Amino acid sequence: MTDDVREESGHIPVAEVPPPLPIPLELEAYYLSNQDAFHEFALAILRTNDLAEEAVHQAFVEIKLQWDSLLLEPDLPEQAWNIMRRTVLEEVLGTFRESLPFMDSDIGLYPAMCKLSPRQFDVVVLKAIGKYDTKHIAWYMGLTPSTVTHHWRKAQERLAPIHRRATRPIHRRDAT
Repeated sequence: MTDDVREESGHIPVAEVPPPLPIPLELEAYYLSNQDAFHEFALAILRTNDLAEEAVHQAFVEIKLQWDSLLLEPDLPEQAWNIMRRTVLEEVLGTFRESLPFMDSDIGLYPAMCKLSPRQFDVVVLKAIGKYDTKHIAWYMGLTPSTVTHHWRKAQERLAPIHRRATRPIHRRDAT
């Protein structure tokens, strides 16, 4: 009877679905010892418990997928934090970037920001809106401070024409 169901619907009966692979003991221990720090980090940036829990879950799913290669890394904790930071930043910045076209901008700033490279965009948002310093941005993005400074400078160059238009004094002719 299950063969008939499979042939007609194309679905595999539940009884035949293989169980999920077990979590390696080392990964479970790593998760238990780091979940609080990961959650605090995500909560500080994402501001809601639901978003923080989802980000930590997504990060650990990726860590699980890469676990065998991460075990070979001399800096497993740093690599795992890179995954966590990237997961949180993708959530924050992706959501913000998607909302930009719908925001009011008299000077065209938001459409111009959408044209920045992803790294330039991330640096501008973290520095100008999030008020993070270069050192923290570098840590969050997994870059060197000089690379963050480079992306900040390039973004400023691309946004400068808009800034000049916005700060240009308005000259009015006197009606005589």
